[in-house]
Amino acid sequence: MTTFEEERTTVHAFRDDALGEHDAVGLAAAIRRGEVSAAEVARDAAERVRAVDAHLHAVQADVAAPAPAAWAGGAFAGVPSFVKDNTDYVGLPTGHGSAAFTPRAARRHAPFTRQFLSSGVTVLGKTRLPEFGFSPTTEFEGAEPVRNPWNTGHSAGGSSGGSAALVAAGAVPIAHANDGGGSIRIPAACCGLVGLKPTRGRVVQNAQSRQLPLDIVSDGVVSRSVRDTAAFLADAERYWRNPKLPPLGLVEGPSERRLRIGYLRDSPSGVTSDTATRDAVTETVARLERLGHTVQPVEFAIDPRFTDDFLTYWGLLSFLIGSTGRTLGRDFDRHRMDGLSRGLREEYLKNWRGTPGVVRRLKRTKEAYAAGFRGLDLILSPVLAHTPPPIGHLSPAVPYATLIERILAYVAFTPVDNVVGTPSISLPSASATEDGLPIGVMFAGRPGSERTLLEVAFALEAERPFRRIQDA
Repeated sequence: MTTFEEERTTVHAFRDDALGEHDAVGLAAAIRRGEVSAAEVARDAAERVRAVDAHLHAVQADVAAPAPAAWAGGAFAGVPSFVKDNTDYVGLPTGHGSAAFTPRAARRHAPFTRQFLSSGVTVLGKTRLPEFGFSPTTEFEGAEPVRNPWNTGHSAGGSSGGSAALVAAGAVPIAHANDGGGSIRIPAACCGLVGLKPTRGRVVQNAQSRQLPLDIVSDGVVSRSVRDTAAFLADAERYWRNPKLPPLGLVEGPSERRLRIGYLRDSPSGVTSDTATRDAVTETVARLERLGHTVQPVEFAIDPRFTDDFLTYWGLLSFLIGSTGRTLGRDFDRHRMDGLSRGLREEYLKNWRGTPGVVRRLKRTKEAYAAGFRGLDLILSPVLAHTPPPIGHLSPAVPYATLIERILAYVAFTPVDNVVGTPSISLPSASATEDGLPIGVMFAGRPGSERTLLEVAFALEAERPFRRIQDA
């Protein structure tokens, strides 16, 4: 078996150039003031990407000649960024992280790509993801993994691992991510970023997701600051607003409102978090109390079959991909899918008759979740049950039964919000592992409560600014 071990080191691209240490909002402001030009920023960002990607392996494809921002009035006009490689961008192939087919160049932008471009970003290329986004780490069979810039011996998370690695390393200040089981929040936690999974339908959805029995995927971004994520959501809403959700607008800072926040350190599904992760939650509770919020332990029960049901639903998705893969590329061969994708499909074929019951139970999860929120504004929890694992621990080359056991012991908190459609945000805690890796904490809210999530995030960021990789 091929291994991809590397000396453990920290990698970042921060330097005295046109990007400096700006976040996306700050960089766009510098461009508007004429302090730097969008062309200078794009050039220097491309140099940063080349410098770090030799170590991180986060980039899937580059745009040969990045187009200037078409939306000059957007919050991020002229800011360089990347699109995740499961989303169409004209002229670039969409490979979904898979070696099972040869991707074609996209002829049109995906709906979300158009919404993202409305913010004014300049897209430099596409970022890597694990095959079809099924894994919580961005690793492959027979190819270099995406590495964590805080410690290159560890996972950057998944499935938006490529985007998170580039943003954390300072190559670009913001990048596209999407989330069908934690894929915004997991890499944000691993890489010390802000990652908000919006309410279902807060941003535009693609037609394929809407045709599924349960739409679990939301698009968004990963960023180094809360205000960048807030600005993204405000611009996305200006492009298109869902009339079924309360308007959000631009959230610019913390609120004076004091909240009732429940917290849990271990998963409702019964998974116990490791000591460092539990300590990060405890430390966040103390910070919230200092800010004047009422914080209390909470328990809520979900169907004990939830984990198995969610796994079965992912198996359905893998089965559908394996059955319709020729729409992705004429040479699609499901036997070339990686071990995780094949295993999900094979397990699903053993249990497919139970699909209607699985979908019904998953849809009923919202009732138990709503009961758990009774009397509360938000729920605080870990993002993951343990800290970022070393490269190889969750590789798709690991035997399927062992790999699934490891995944379920790791991804124990995030999927519920995908099933219920509620928003949640991953934030860097003030804690770190002994070898310098970030530890994320997560706040979940009721449908449409992104404003409350962002206000709490602003307050925590102001109370103790997030750790910076350039200071590590």
